[in-house]
Amino acid sequence: MRKLLIANRGEIARRIQRTCREMGIATVAVFSEPDRDAPFVREADEAVALGGATAAESYLRIDALMEAARRSGADALHPGYGFLAENAELARHCAEAGLVFVGPTPDAIAAMGSKIEAKRRMARAGVPLLPSRELEGEGSRALARSLEEIGLPLLVKASAGGGGKGMRVVRTRDALAESVAAARREAASAFGDDTLYLERYLERARHVEVQIFGDAAGRVVHLGERECSIQRRHQKIVEEAPCLALEAATREGLCKAAVAAGEAIGYRGAGTVEFMVTAEGEFFFLEVNTRLQVEHPVTELVTGLDLVRLQIEVARGGGLPPQAELPGPRGHAIEARLYAEDPERGFVPATGRLHRFEVPALAGLRLDAGVESGSEVSVHYDPLLAKLIAWAPTRVEAAGRLAAALERARLHGVRTNRALLVRILRHPEFLAGRTDTAFLERHPPETLGAPLADAAAERAHAVAAALARQAGRRARARVLAAVPSGWRNVPSQDQQEAFEGASGRLEVAYRFGREGLRVRVGGETVAGLRLHACAEGAVDLELDGVRRRFLVSEAGGRVYVDGPLGDSELRPLERFPEPEAEVAAGSLMAPMPGVVRDVRVAVGQRVEAGDVLLVLEAMKMEQSIRAPAAGRVTEVRARTGDQVEAGVVLAVIEEAEAGAA
Repeated sequence: MRKLLIANRGEIARRIQRTCREMGIATVAVFSEPDRDAPFVREADEAVALGGATAAESYLRIDALMEAARRSGADALHPGYGFLAENAELARHCAEAGLVFVGPTPDAIAAMGSKIEAKRRMARAGVPLLPSRELEGEGSRALARSLEEIGLPLLVKASAGGGGKGMRVVRTRDALAESVAAARREAASAFGDDTLYLERYLERARHVEVQIFGDAAGRVVHLGERECSIQRRHQKIVEEAPCLALEAATREGLCKAAVAAGEAIGYRGAGTVEFMVTAEGEFFFLEVNTRLQVEHPVTELVTGLDLVRLQIEVARGGGLPPQAELPGPRGHAIEARLYAEDPERGFVPATGRLHRFEVPALAGLRLDAGVESGSEVSVHYDPLLAKLIAWAPTRVEAAGRLAAALERARLHGVRTNRALLVRILRHPEFLAGRTDTAFLERHPPETLGAPLADAAAERAHAVAAALARQAGRRARARVLAAVPSGWRNVPSQDQQEAFEGASGRLEVAYRFGREGLRVRVGGETVAGLRLHACAEGAVDLELDGVRRRFLVSEAGGRVYVDGPLGDSELRPLERFPEPEAEVAAGSLMAPMPGVVRDVRVAVGQRVEAGDVLLVLEAMKMEQSIRAPAAGRVTEVRARTGDQVEAGVVLAVIEEAEAGAA
């Protein structure tokens, strides 16, 4: 294996490149048009354009990948995860083209790629299963039969792929038909396969998975388990190894069942067998992911193994050591997935330019990132920016280290789930190990995901922003640059700055005079204030006897302040703003950039509160636009297939008057 083509993008492409550099293997990146300037493209030895913008036009095209391998002279291909990582056709094409496929055999992928077929095989291997049924039709009778057999709550689940795509929890009979339709659209978009099945949904169980490896000689071993219970939209956001909640007997049973699953299909390479574990210690098979997992770094940190290296060695024909010779877990590792999304608004994806991406380098901390300062976050792909992983001798220490690193990171330009992750890692339930898949149902993301800086902290940030901006103006002044902004021998009036922040409008008035600095926020004098140093990028400020250093930067028409009190994004307000265009009452606007996948209403149609009017898709996830109140549709400004920006009016509703028929 001399040259490896990586059929993926972002942080996993960079992760594979890192191991290849250590092993002396050249790498070939493939990229879509939005990814042309991405870090993974620049860092590869060679790169080939796939064309197109969406996944279907680029990363999901097997013919384009095979042509890229031919043109670059690659002799191997690594699929990463997502996209075609669990596609048996890609593995078959590699074999036909003489490429080493770094992954399982096509037959193993086909057997496990269909979760329906996987369940059949696991049943024959004696692995415990949850009640499930393949969805053969969407008629009311077929759905009613399935509902009666499985019961509520149930999970609508895509047979192909993973990552929470094409999944819906159904708790009421009335919600089943719409959930099936939405899951089918999402699965078709993400995996090119809209096959669905229904499965019994366990409330408040743990999601635990076992990392397995198989070699060409037929040996299958395990590398321990990971807990991935904290999820949003059935997609993991915090993962850890090992799972401290497992009794020794349960852990042994899980690992034996996982190895049996691998042996049942003659598994080769890296794979993950996923289970649901109840509070009583019962476990049930969910699926086998025939690829490397997003969360593989936690296993690497507790075992000391490089799983990508192991994948490559097995693909080259190397053998695995006996189970007894493999390292057991040492210490504890926790991974947090940093997404470009807004937890306060239902996790809607965020897009735009990431002006600054800086994570502190701390001992025991690992960063796997697909972005850097200046990267563009596209609407076309999953919103994962990076994974931050911490290792420590104990779980509590690992959680503290990871929370501190996330809190100190400087992330400017795109809204992220950073605050949500920090609060999860510091939550008493999490620290006590009382986690399950309902964690974010008990603890609303709207609260956990609110900005880390409260209203008082944002006031301090506004002061720092105003002072830093005046320092910048004085530094660029052509005359009297050393004199503070607004200096008067005889003080007459304050200098003023106004910002819009998460807590509302913040008006800052400040004056440099013979008596020193005086500051008012919202008309109230800031007591106990002392300025130790002030520059355009940093302000050393003492408030109520506590001295803190605030870092300040500007980009994209926003001022970003980072410091010990959290972070704030402030929008400077013009003293005499231009009048804004009026938006018609009842306008429903796009909450995010995306593609209109479904328009369900027409002009003149009457709707009830909560009715779905349109369905918007961004980053392979769907967002339903619902009527806020009963009324009549007076305008529909979007058509199926339209690509829209955030804030664009999609439809207008004239609300019905109270008591109207």
